[in-house]
Amino acid sequence: MDLRFGDSEPTDDERAAVDELLGPPASSWEGAERTAEDLRYSRGGRAARDRRDLLLPGLHALNDRIGWISRGALAHLCRRLTVPPAEAYGVATSYALFSVSPRPTTVLHVCTDLTCTAAGAAALCAGLASRLDCDDRVTVRHSPCLGLCERAPAALTIKAGDPVRTAVSAPATVEAAVLAATAPDSAPEEPPARAAVPQAGDPPPTPRKEQTGVPAPPPPPLLTRVGVVDPASLDDYRAHGGYRALRRALTLGPTATLREIVDSGLVGQGDAAFPSGPGPRATPVGVAWQAVASRPGHPHHLVCNASASGPGAFTDRVLMEGDPYALVEAMTIAAYAVGAPHGYLYLRGEHPRAARRMRRAVERARARGLLGDDILGRGHSFDIEIRRGAGAYVCGEETAVLRSIEGYRPEPRPTPPFPTEKGLFGAPTVVADVETLLHVLPILAGGPAAYRSGLVSVSGGVERPGVYELPSGTTLGELLTRAGVRPGLRAVLLGGAAGRFVRPDEVDVPVRSGVVIAFDGTVPLSRLLLRVAEFFRDESCGSCVPCRIGTVRQAEALRRIVDRAGPAAADDVTLLAEVGRAMRDASLCGLGRNAWNAVESGVERLGVYG
Repeated sequence: MDLRFGDSEPTDDERAAVDELLGPPASSWEGAERTAEDLRYSRGGRAARDRRDLLLPGLHALNDRIGWISRGALAHLCRRLTVPPAEAYGVATSYALFSVSPRPTTVLHVCTDLTCTAAGAAALCAGLASRLDCDDRVTVRHSPCLGLCERAPAALTIKAGDPVRTAVSAPATVEAAVLAATAPDSAPEEPPARAAVPQAGDPPPTPRKEQTGVPAPPPPPLLTRVGVVDPASLDDYRAHGGYRALRRALTLGPTATLREIVDSGLVGQGDAAFPSGPGPRATPVGVAWQAVASRPGHPHHLVCNASASGPGAFTDRVLMEGDPYALVEAMTIAAYAVGAPHGYLYLRGEHPRAARRMRRAVERARARGLLGDDILGRGHSFDIEIRRGAGAYVCGEETAVLRSIEGYRPEPRPTPPFPTEKGLFGAPTVVADVETLLHVLPILAGGPAAYRSGLVSVSGGVERPGVYELPSGTTLGELLTRAGVRPGLRAVLLGGAAGRFVRPDEVDVPVRSGVVIAFDGTVPLSRLLLRVAEFFRDESCGSCVPCRIGTVRQAEALRRIVDRAGPAAADDVTLLAEVGRAMRDASLCGLGRNAWNAVESGVERLGVYG
């Protein structure tokens, strides 16, 4: 393919989509009509290059308006930002939600990942194929996890246009998904966020037996407002304790605020994709934030990474849909503590309702003086910019998400230097997930001892799937009992695709935060392992050889094991171990280093072959 694009020109709609985002071009160097003055000297190139971070929003603008990204459209966007076409093409093809090939304006994404597979995604896909294969207005795409696991199986419709329309079907039936694809405006509304929080409305938990005589702990602090406050109302949020923590932080000052967070012992919660490990994630949050605050380089940056997209991970979506102002307040406190005047909220493109609610919360907070200049009259200035991802699991890694925001392919960077030293745009940066940030609110409102719980998203073979907030010391068995595990439990996956399987007799292990997926015998475990391997194969960014090659070889070996099983698979089991160790030892980021975890535990502990 010629990646120079030559004389390719955009259509009027494509040009309008880009120019509405970037404004009219200032000179011929950005695509305006050439003038005699333009021929004498270069003008505007440096300013355009400084806007390279708008490449991803520009690709979204085209994909939202047209449904795909043509050569002419990409060439026009590249001229506006002076980005080499080959680089922009590499960025566009990094994301699952974009297409550089013609396709219908309506795309129906059907999740075929672990939880949805166990809930009947194969039958759903077969039914949709029989109904929509002859409809040239709709294309059906098998999708990795859509983050709707508590309502599996799930489907997401995106209909391009001005404006773009979306519709979620979950739990999806053939009829509901077809209706969403052909008439998205007529699709039923999604259930409220409260439906994904089984603890909503529960009485305060009772003490354990060994705690007899000790008062029961208060209700869970992170989920206490979900399903209680109106997520669209700033006044309702404030009536339920909102902005109390920010006021206290502004009274304490940045240094004392950081001290409260350090004293709490708060550590990064990570996510289903990239568990805590060597590097900044293993460092207490307060210590890492102090490192950024003390750096001489300015401006400092704050990035909330809400793009956790591994199978079974939907906590971020529930929190942003049910309590959006809490995240705005938490980001404001974090920015105040580290001296960041600007923050980025990077969220998944597959979560349109969360994006709408967060955008509304940011706009209303700004209108009420809670974002922008001189917040609450205390001299602190901070604002939030929302960036949508477009389907890239690797963006769960903290350096990959920074490159995505900057307008490059979402590939992890070698560390050190860590983001706390050299992060977004080369400046000291705090990168934190949603749960970690929200812990700041009870810590500032109730003191360091308020950090005592964690969030777990539970899905699969349970009667009450959803997000649970657990006190320290809760075991997996207790969680499954609370969620109502169904008969026939065969295995539990802890930590999502990057985690490990445990047997039903091993549930007496503590669980604090992350992902839990329960499986019965509905789907053979060998096929679940194959789906895990295919997931990592498809999501590898290809930046390093161990992951790029290893994930492919892992999937090939598991395919052979699934097809023939028995003793004949022994050689491939040996190969899996060799490939897995190579990925774990030599991969650049957590994706490759953890790609073998679930496979290893499934083969060694569950005996899924033979």
